Amino acid sequence: QVQLVESGGGLVPAGGSLRLSCTASGRSFSTYDMAWFRQAPGKEREFVARISRSYSITNYADSVKGRFAISRDNAKNTVSLQMNRLKPEDTAVYYCAAGLAGTYNHWGQGTQVTVSS
Repeated sequence: QVQLVESGGGLVPAGGSLRLSCTASGRSFSTYDMAWFRQAPGKEREFVARISRSYSITNYADSVKGRFAISRDNAKNTVSLQMNRLKPEDTAVYYCAAGLAGTYNHWGQGTQVTVSS
């Protein structure tokens, strides 16, 4: 079992940057693939980025490719999302998730990101 807590959200102008962090408790963090999802008002939750448990594979949604970067530190039980060149359409609640084989069954409570135009 793993518990996830996100931090780092806030209000930023368009073109700005934010770095989200997710800290995991529990002993098995390094055995999970980690991902970030987001949910904008009135929309379904969508995939943003993923990093494999071995650091070797990262995947991004087309909408954030080239602007966002996911990373993890297994020694510190953290996964981060560096978000650059933010756009108003990036406004959402961002969730950290842990899972395996594309199924994520551990979720954080979410952190709000608001990008002003």
